[in-house]
Amino acid sequence: MVLTRLGKRFFAGHATRIIAEQKLQTESKPGQAIIHVPSANAPECLQAIADIQPGVVLLAGCRLLSRQTLAKMPCPVLNYHAGIAPKYRGMNGGYWALVSGDAENFGTTVHLVDAGVDTGGVLRQVRGKPGPGDTISSYALRQAAFSRDICVEAVRDALAGKLATSDPGLPSKQWYHPTIWSYLWTGVKTGVW
Repeated sequence: MVLTRLGKRFFAGHATRIIAEQKLQTESKPGQAIIHVPSANAPECLQAIADIQPGVVLLAGCRLLSRQTLAKMPCPVLNYHAGIAPKYRGMNGGYWALVSGDAENFGTTVHLVDAGVDTGGVLRQVRGKPGPGDTISSYALRQAAFSRDICVEAVRDALAGKLATSDPGLPSKQWYHPTIWSYLWTGVKTGVW
């Protein structure tokens, strides 16, 4: 986590280039309401959802929802995951795919949320490629850029009541942040940073 945070500061210019090149919108749209809550599991979040009465909730970059919170959700809950699930569940899916010599699985997944870590039914997946100069600090941004369409499609499916899961036929493994030493060793050894 320390490396990712330091990398974001050090490679801020690279992130700005990705945002411009991919035409990503990073500011809220005029009139768009932002509701700040202390946690996705907080009563304030559930109250906001009750007030809004959405047809679907799409999570991105969120901590796990508790079983209690999930049980109170009045609509389907989807998650955008920066990795190909179930093979690269957890943290830094794109990085681990590259480190594992599995560049064809540098991608993202939109899946149903259950009580596990990225274990819900797979709705959509897309694969892409890292760009020049990408590192563990920018992979997730690169992945988000090529994943916009699958997020929109999954939300549309949910709103239309047409959610259908598929089995990608991949092994399941949960990944974590690399340690500083393993990250440095792997970077020197493989060139994957």
